[in-house]
Amino acid sequence: MSAPRMPDETGVPDWKPYMHPVLEKNYGQWAYHERPKNGVLLHVAKSGDKVWTIKAGTARQMDVHTVRALADIADNFADGYIRFTVRAAAEFMVTDESKVDALIQACEDAGFPVGGTGPSVRVLSHTQGWMHCDIPGTDASGVVKALMDELFDEFKNQDMPNHVHLTTSCCQINCGGQGDIAINIQHTKPPKINHDLVANVCERPSVVARCPVAAIRPAMVNGKPSLEVDEKKCVCCGACFPPCPPMQINDPEFSKIAVWVGGKHSSTRSKPMFHKLVAAGIPNNPPRWPEAAEVVKKILGAYKENAKDWERMGEWVERIGWGQFFELTGLPFTKYHVDNWRGGRANLNASAHLHF
Repeated sequence: MSAPRMPDETGVPDWKPYMHPVLEKNYGQWAYHERPKNGVLLHVAKSGDKVWTIKAGTARQMDVHTVRALADIADNFADGYIRFTVRAAAEFMVTDESKVDALIQACEDAGFPVGGTGPSVRVLSHTQGWMHCDIPGTDASGVVKALMDELFDEFKNQDMPNHVHLTTSCCQINCGGQGDIAINIQHTKPPKINHDLVANVCERPSVVARCPVAAIRPAMVNGKPSLEVDEKKCVCCGACFPPCPPMQINDPEFSKIAVWVGGKHSSTRSKPMFHKLVAAGIPNNPPRWPEAAEVVKKILGAYKENAKDWERMGEWVERIGWGQFFELTGLPFTKYHVDNWRGGRANLNASAHLHF
């Protein structure tokens, strides 16, 4: 009997073969950087070497033809060097300033807008949506497409107070992150259970264990093993749906879009912040999501008009207060915007990541 094939323990791939040689040479030895124009960064090393980086917006989910188009631009205009940011923007690096304008024009001609640097709306980050995930209540990539069509000029221009990170998530519990503006789905009704299918499809103990609030328990329905939901405990998170599709929670009427504001990961100028709910009950209305786009544009308009230079979204709100925020944006304020759970502070202080 032959020995089993063992995997190569290679770990994380070495980054050096894929990095521009001038970047590798001056790694950790940069004197300063500046923005000659929107979408272009100039890094100057202590050695005197210079690298111009051109940033172009792309779709996060790309077919092979799009990848080849980007590779062709890199081969023809950037000496073959390209990298992708965590938000799926494409960055081309050149060491010859005379190549910058031709590279920008090539990106624009191919449909990849150049921008997203400095005080502008960055490329939106999003989860995988209906294409890859087993739990989505909406298609985050579709929301991103609709929003970026609406915010195209804000990506191309650098006239925001500071950079703006927008994130979208298909549900409330798996993906997403803290963003200046975050858009995600909220289920507002407990799941509807198809009891005829549960026994054949679901591993009931796993489904019971999956619920974060212990709202699911085994039950016998019409003589068949099934599950039941304590609707007083259920928080409509949707965690039960992936291990048990007969517990359908997605609903065209009761699954809504919510918008959150003020999240911040970095500690630049101010401490990291959690984002806060500012709009809920927005229709989950594909393929253009006009109601969600309108809320986002109201928030961005008020921020652009009233924030000080270099203030992030959350810093602006903290300075003016939430009452003034709702007045400036014209968004309605309801009792659901008040977080009155007293245990939140103690739980956060027990975390290894955040103390106050």
